[in-house]
Amino acid sequence: MTDARPVYQRIADDLRRRIDDGTLPVGARIPSRAELRRAYDASDQTVDRAVRVLKAAGYAHGQFGRGVFVSDRVPIGALVRAPHTVDTPLAARLVLGGGATADREPEGVPPVHGSPATAAAGPQLAWEATSTTGTAPPLVAERLALGAGAPVVRTVYEFLADRRPLQLSVSWEPLALTGGTEVERPDSGPYARCGVPGRFAAIGIRVVRATEAVGSRPASPLEAEQLGCSPGQSLTVVERTHYDDRRRPVETSETVVRGDRWRLEYPIDLVAPHPVAAR
Repeated sequence: MTDARPVYQRIADDLRRRIDDGTLPVGARIPSRAELRRAYDASDQTVDRAVRVLKAAGYAHGQFGRGVFVSDRVPIGALVRAPHTVDTPLAARLVLGGGATADREPEGVPPVHGSPATAAAGPQLAWEATSTTGTAPPLVAERLALGAGAPVVRTVYEFLADRRPLQLSVSWEPLALTGGTEVERPDSGPYARCGVPGRFAAIGIRVVRATEAVGSRPASPLEAEQLGCSPGQSLTVVERTHYDDRRRPVETSETVVRGDRWRLEYPIDLVAPHPVAAR
């Protein structure tokens, strides 16, 4: 039967198979454009498109002046998101390695978990934030139940390991709630690292609930540069919105991680059912 796949897809699939079976191990150089062109009797444009597919899927990355190489796609670890976790820009705990991650005590800035050797040699974790004042984009205004062009404080976060970004986040808060208070800027002041519930509690607003929507989208060129992946590669996106005890949205954020390197974990506590009496 004739292979109906486009040539670029056939090239990409063949290279993926060689990577998956170890013929092309992590760090190996992908055959050059000329080598692929000869092997598949394809044009430069077709070969380039196949390599772009590999990069977008996280299988390969380019090194300027050297070529394209097989990427390490083994998950680094998990970002554990739980209601009891003290809020950070990520509302998460960082866990290196695989395996179950239940029953962890709450912390502030997430620690590294894993084997003793991994923990001892783990990265230095930190986060940075920069706040500015502006107007809410349409989708943000909708999530915050604001009118078009309403003033907000926008805060950009980077969560770092050994000074390299692991996760990026942007948060928006209505200036009508925080303007002129000690918590107006999440990046500075006496409540800068107290998380959303702690900061709003300082001005008499009780945050009682958060919702999250998880999806995916391609990485922009800037995000790819910051996260060490290729433009177009899949990112996991978490949209989180905090509500007060009047069901009013008081903050919303968008957080992204590399989908090929991180898992998201959500511990789920189940209420034990009452035993059913025998009849």
